Amino acid sequence: MNFILYKNSTVAFSDSGKGTTVVLLHGFLENQLMWNELIPELSLKNRVLTIDLLGHGQTDCLSYVHTMEDQADMVKAVLHELKIRKAVLVGHSMGGYVALAFAELYPEKIKGLVLMNSTSYADSHERKINRNRSIKLAKTDYTALVQLSIANLFSLDNREKLVEIIEQVKQEALKTPVQGFIAAQEGMKIRKDREVLLHLTDYPKLLILGKKDGVLNYEENRHQIENTSVELVTFNDGHMSHIENKEELKEVLKNFLIKIKNTQ
Repeated sequence: MNFILYKNSTVAFSDSGKGTTVVLLHGFLENQLMWNELIPELSLKNRVLTIDLLGHGQTDCLSYVHTMEDQADMVKAVLHELKIRKAVLVGHSMGGYVALAFAELYPEKIKGLVLMNSTSYADSHERKINRNRSIKLAKTDYTALVQLSIANLFSLDNREKLVEIIEQVKQEALKTPVQGFIAAQEGMKIRKDREVLLHLTDYPKLLILGKKDGVLNYEENRHQIENTSVELVTFNDGHMSHIENKEELKEVLKNFLIKIKNTQ
């Protein structure tokens, strides 16, 4: 684990391998440990960075609201510290929102983009209401809220098959402080719609969706890449592709990175 000081706060990251830089950005209530089983293979031919986003893992909270732009600026600070000019960004769920914000703010630094169980769309009105409910509940019954939230990320059949793993994910999620939970929810609630980036940018892009994702409706989110060059990979499970479809995901990411190298 490595650390930098960013705006008087500690940011934690890992750095392994050599080659094309790949930045792995975790989702809400996750941290960089979610990538542990992917790093060994991806770092054989690439330089792989994982970063704890603001208010998650070993990275401090900055404020009451962590916007996706705040998160993107922090990611840029890590890349600047390491003197990395361009990178492929892979974002899971909220990490995808951060990757899109980064791509909008710093297009010259993007070599490729992967949205994994994520979307370019802004929150719907209903989703914003649900986030407000979660923020309120987090202040009174945080443990129950987090445990229920994590269970709902997996497809129904996997909730029975992966009981022990899901319990581990819940325990890791509970390490996220309440302030980190609230700041991320507030930031996701006000994020911009960035679908235009999928249409107007020319670097390689990949969208990974789960057919049984209870967070992101599959059919609805498939529409965001109509009439674009974005590659779509569909898994027949839920929101947690790095667990539910671990081996297939490894191959998908390795092949995408090879394609980027071959088009340079």
